[in-house]
Order: sequence, then structure tokens, then C-alpha cells
Amino acid sequence: MKLVVAGTEKEFEEGISVEDLLRLEKVEYPQYVTVTINNAFVQNRDRAETILHEGDKVEFLYFMGGGC
Repeated sequence: MKLVVAGTEKEFEEGISVEDLLRLEKVEYPQYVTVTINNAFVQNRDRAETILHEGDKVEFLYFMGGGC
């Protein structure tokens, strides 16, 4: 199936979960990444049960602190 991951169309097997995608994409520190599917936030506790579907648009959001 085709997904758009961080703006790039990629091919994956059917039935993968968000947790699987994080592993396949080799996301560092996945516990600190917020995931959206089609602009909807996915709760961290739901990653293993949230199955991706053809054409889904997935973004990984990294929040960074900082300042003066």
C-alpha cells in the first residue's frame, strides 16, 4: 500500500500499525515523537492498535525546547 510519510510517498505492506511504521522508518526516540495521520493526532498508547490504510498521510512531529 502507498502512504505519504513526512511528505514522501512510500510503499509498505498492508496492515502495518503506527508502531510498525516508527520501527520501519527507524525513528530515533519514538517515545518523544508525536504522530499524526491525516492531520489527526494519535495517542502514544494507541500506536500498536492504529492500523494505517492506503493513502494515509503520516507526519512525525518533534517538539524541541530552547530559548535564552
